[in-house]
This record gives sequence, C-alpha cells and structure tokens, in this order.
Amino acid sequence: HQWGDRSGIVHLFEWKWNDIAAECENFLAPNGYGGVQVSPPTENTVVWSPRRPWWERYQPISYNLNTRSGSESEFANMVRRCNAVGVRIYVDLVINHMAAITSNGGTGGSTGNAGGMEFPAVPYGRNDFNPPCSINSYNDPIQVRNCQLVGMPDLNQGNQWVRDRIVDLMNKLVGYGVAGFRVDAVKHMWPGDLQAIYGRLNNLPTDQGFPGGAKPFITQEVIDLGGEAISKNEYTHIGTVTEFRFSAEIGRAFRGNNALRWLSNWGPEWGFLPSHLGLVFVDNHDNQRGHGAGGDQVLTHKVPKQYKMATAFMLAHPYGIPRVMSSFFFNDGDQGPPSDDNGNLLSPTFNADGSCGGGWACEHRWRQIYNMIGFRNAAAGTQLNDWWDNGNNQIAFCRGGRGFVAFNNEGYDLNQSLQTCLPAGTYCDVISGSKSGGSCTGASVTVGGDGRANIFISGNGDDGVLAIHANSRL
Repeated sequence: HQWGDRSGIVHLFEWKWNDIAAECENFLAPNGYGGVQVSPPTENTVVWSPRRPWWERYQPISYNLNTRSGSESEFANMVRRCNAVGVRIYVDLVINHMAAITSNGGTGGSTGNAGGMEFPAVPYGRNDFNPPCSINSYNDPIQVRNCQLVGMPDLNQGNQWVRDRIVDLMNKLVGYGVAGFRVDAVKHMWPGDLQAIYGRLNNLPTDQGFPGGAKPFITQEVIDLGGEAISKNEYTHIGTVTEFRFSAEIGRAFRGNNALRWLSNWGPEWGFLPSHLGLVFVDNHDNQRGHGAGGDQVLTHKVPKQYKMATAFMLAHPYGIPRVMSSFFFNDGDQGPPSDDNGNLLSPTFNADGSCGGGWACEHRWRQIYNMIGFRNAAAGTQLNDWWDNGNNQIAFCRGGRGFVAFNNEGYDLNQSLQTCLPAGTYCDVISGSKSGGSCTGASVTVGGDGRANIFISGNGDDGVLAIHANSRL
C-alpha cells in the first residue's frame, strides 16, 4: 500500500507517536521512505525490575491504546499525519499472549492477574487461555503453539471470544488508517486460527488515501533458520513472513565469513522465501540483542562500516520487502529506550548534520542508508544485471539502466573500470555525499558513452560502498 515512488519500512523502535508524526513529515516522506513499523500501541505491563525494559511493550495487559509512546488520540493523529504525506504505518501486534508480570499494573492504569489468567480490561479470563505448560521442545509444534512463551499466559486463538477481541482490536486500528501489521510470535499460533482472524479484517479506509477494496498488509514474525518442527512456509498463504535467514547470511557475508562473490545468486536459491513474501532486514530489535536468531553473525549499528555495506546491499538488491532498523543505544540486552526518572520516553534530538542525539542511534538518518532508499526508488521495477566480482570480496552490479552499486570488503583498494549500465554523464556517489542543486557534497563518478566508469573504493574508508543512479546525475 506504499506510494509508487516510495519503498522500505523503517522500524522506529520505541519512538513516541508525536515524534513519529513529525518524522514522517520532516524526514521520511522527503527521503522516500514508504512506511514505519511502530512499537506495540496496546497497553502493556509496567516493569521496574529491570528498569522499564524494551520488552515490557511485548507484555499486553489490555487492548487499550495507551503506552509510553502516547495516548490513543496521539496514535490516531500520527497515523493521519503520516498517511497525509504518503508514509504508511504498520503496527507491531501482540496477540499470542498476555503479560506474565502484572504486579505494577499497566501503562494506562489497567490491572491484571497473570497467575489467575485474568485481564478484566479486555476482558479475558482463564477460559480464554490454553492450560499452563512450558515450551521445552521446539520439535513439538503442539507445545510451541499451545504452551507459554517465557511464562506469558497463552491465548487460545481457537476460542471465538478471543478471536472477536483480536478482530475488534485490529479493525479499530484499520479504522484509524494503519496500513497493516507486523504480527509478533506467529510461530506460537496456529495458521488456521490466524487465517480465520485475518479473514475478518475490514478494508483499508479510502478517506486515508487507500484504494477501494484494499486489505491490510500482513507480515508475520516466524523465526525459522531450519531445523525446527515449524516452518515459515506454513504461514505464507496468509501473509508475508519475516526472513531471518537473510539477516544471518548477510551478516556472515559482510563480516567476512563468506565471500561476497557468492551473493551473485542472492534470493530464493539461498533457501529464502519468494521475493514478494519475504520481509528482509539486516537486524531487528530482537537479534541485535542476541535474542531470536542469527547469533553472532548479525550486524548492528555497533559495527558501522559493515552495517552500512550490508544495508546498502539489501536496499540495492531487488529481492524482498526491506525493513530498516532504527535503534536506541544500549549496553545490556534489557535496557529500555532513553527516558527520564519517571520512565517517560525522551524524544530524539537532531544534530546539525541530521543525525540523532539523546541516546538514539537513528540508523535511518545515516546518509549511507537514507540515500539508498532513494536508490531503491530510482531502480524500482528493474532486475539485477551485469554482475562483476574480483573472485572474492569486491562486487558490483547494475539495476537495469537505472542504478549501479559497488562494494569493497577487501583490505585493499578497489580501482577498476566497470560497466555501470548508465547513460553518459557525471553522477553523485550517494554514499559519500548527496546531490545538492547541481553539485555533489561527496565524490562524483564520470560515466563514458560506453557506460563504463572508473570506480574507486578505498580499502580503509569508512563506508566500503559506492552507489550512483539515474536521479543522482548532476
């Protein structure tokens, strides 16, 4: 449901609704981003030990829309403002379970009793949950889907009352104009139950700029690196699915544990989902902390050069539906977002160069990343062609006659005459700089009448990648 000249989803992890609305208007729309994945808007349990961790957002206590990101009215205002500038909102939806910790109540003042499996603000009672049991084996699909994920009361989505409450919540959000959902913990729910729920979703509202008859976009979190009883392929008939293998393999390659030359057939041949069904990412909020899947291969903002290269590859390559992570800095895996002594979220501050301060990493504001959203938009509708590699860790390819990108992950310079597939002219390298008026703030590349150009990427520079495209021509 993204506008034709937009692409990518950015996960503004733990941002406030008012700040997201402003970011849509001031940065995301002007730079071509297609949408935002927002943190769960449903009221969650308050956790003080550890101090207000990020994961409290994944422990719902009610379906009221009141969290540390803001109120229901602020949420609705954000969706309206982002839609108005063509940036779609995708809600992180937690419907597998309710909160395991209820002693402090919820972010909106609701109460619950995890031990008694009673959540009166929904309301849910004991009969709405599967009987308590632990997940001890991921080789047993019944256990994975009917037992409690880390002690959280497991909702029975086969129960009509539960289905009705979830459908009501989703349709309320659709009514506000959200374009779709990232459904959490989908491996832990039965495909048939989810199909029944998704099948009852309303069409997206035409007054928010959606075409008539449009259904919400669904992407489903299924961690599947192979070797478990439950496969991502069990869910592809009802929506797109997160492709965690992409994250592990792109990290392995750009960390230097696999030669870049092997990326020449990147895509389904690597065991990935078909391109239109795979939501892809370099890292996500779980695996950047060592949760989930991918282990020590996963690249994050803490390894900036390789992270910029991997993200540029993801955005330059036609495969998949790409999601960019936007993080806050953290020292331990439980640490919550920047907040004051009372646990109120602090807004990001913005530096003169557009980067963020105040404890926010804002990878989506790194020039090497947002300019590659521009590259992806310029190359839309083209395939990959004219692959080149040096037999190891220097690679390059074209996207039709619209874009050219090269990567150097060797310890020495790349200095090579290469086919860019672009018309003759001078182009701004959108990694080292940006096109500003008729000039470039970074390096420029001159393409000859035969489409060739001399491409130079230092072996010890900060970025390791060069990119030019039709819209970066000077």
